[in-house]
Amino acid sequence: MTAVVDVRDVTRTFGPVTALDHVSFAVEPGELVGLLGPNGAGKTTLLSLVSGLRRPDSGTVRLFGGDPRDSASRVSLGTTPQETGLPETLRVGEVVDLVSRHFPDPMPAAELLERFGLTAQTRRQTGALSGGQKRRLAVALALVGRPQLVLLDEPTTGLDVEARHELWTALRTFHTEGATVVVTSHYLEEIEALAERVVVVGQGRILADDLLSRVLATVARRKVLVGLPDRAAAQALTAALPSVSEPAREGDRFAFLAADADELVRQLVRLDVAFSDLEVRGASLEEAFISLTKESR
Repeated sequence: MTAVVDVRDVTRTFGPVTALDHVSFAVEPGELVGLLGPNGAGKTTLLSLVSGLRRPDSGTVRLFGGDPRDSASRVSLGTTPQETGLPETLRVGEVVDLVSRHFPDPMPAAELLERFGLTAQTRRQTGALSGGQKRRLAVALALVGRPQLVLLDEPTTGLDVEARHELWTALRTFHTEGATVVVTSHYLEEIEALAERVVVVGQGRILADDLLSRVLATVARRKVLVGLPDRAAAQALTAALPSVSEPAREGDRFAFLAADADELVRQLVRLDVAFSDLEVRGASLEEAFISLTKESR
């Protein structure tokens, strides 16, 4: 079966900035894939190549086996970019009707609006919608044509907790009906709620591509802050524990990222290093990505 998305050895630069660096990955029909990574990691650039908005500097991108810049390849594609402009004077129902007319078998407007909790806003002008309502409408419009593939770039930006959960439910329902979904986010919670497979992107490269459970284990690191006599003592600690990140200064303490914080503390005792002000806490997703990036070099 032909991959819905096939990206092979793709590089894309913007002046001196390398947004994607020899990236390869594929999405099979029916998958729900999460692209997870910090802001600026290259996720949006990758989706822009898949949707045909940009072309790679090198490598190949295929959408349904064809060139994504060819309109025939995009017939079964639905997409919601991070920023979506809506005609402010048109009513919600009118916008849905306008977009629906571009597709041979659109989803009924009433069903679509109900799925995204927008039924009460049918006759309201889009300019009068809240930011969250506009975002839900933008995602709904990506699905109105019953696409085989939908690309969603940070779909819940600006939504409150309840609205995010409503949108997740709508996307899961859409996926169970047979669609392929690729969603980007820097929220670990969002990817956990939606994705079956996770592709971790950092500094323009693929850092991990695996089942959700395995990726969660990879990024579930602890941050250890500790006062040490000097950098030599900190480097002796990382030399003894290769899985621990290089030390970074944070105020009067050194900071480490470790998969096993208990082992790091035990190693401090074994080395007989004088230490103080020890703190162990969960690493942020950003910190875990930075650690993954360094390890992949």
